[in-house]
Amino acid sequence: MKKETGAEPKFTTKTSPKAEPALQELFLDGIMDIFWAENHLVKNLPKMIDAATSDKLKNAITDHLAQTKTHVTRLEQVFELLGEKVLAKKCDAMEGLAKEGEGIVESTEAGTATRDVGIILASQKIEHYEIATYGGLTQLAKTLGHDDVAELLHQTLTEEKAADQLLTDVAESDINYTASQEA
Repeated sequence: MKKETGAEPKFTTKTSPKAEPALQELFLDGIMDIFWAENHLVKNLPKMIDAATSDKLKNAITDHLAQTKTHVTRLEQVFELLGEKVLAKKCDAMEGLAKEGEGIVESTEAGTATRDVGIILASQKIEHYEIATYGGLTQLAKTLGHDDVAELLHQTLTEEKAADQLLTDVAESDINYTASQEA
């Protein structure tokens, strides 16, 4: 695994035998939660693509949709590596963030840069949730000695950070300025 500059130190301490079952259960619960969240995004990102006006934004979300499908596949590999059945647990946080995004689309005028700004804001909230989740799960995987799983989760974490940065770049390229000039 590549070491990023400024990344957190590699965590090598393993859990105690007494704590490990509870921690393993918490870890698996987190995997099921993010699995549901990623599948929910696969269903909801096309709505954001349709609602966006800017080609740059449409392309960024379209690319992330393809990447999200890869994240689902990667999580299926995680279940396999853990010897667990592939199960999803409803993620209330992602459901709420997706509803918030839908609300922004409904409350802004179609075809405006203002709507695009709202879509970017909602999308970045989702990215930040995913970054926090994958970061925490990566560390738990390391703690529990699931190094192969940690590698897969870290790969997704890196992609989520890149998607967040791309959304910032799209906003700064001209969408925020254009929205500030709309009547």
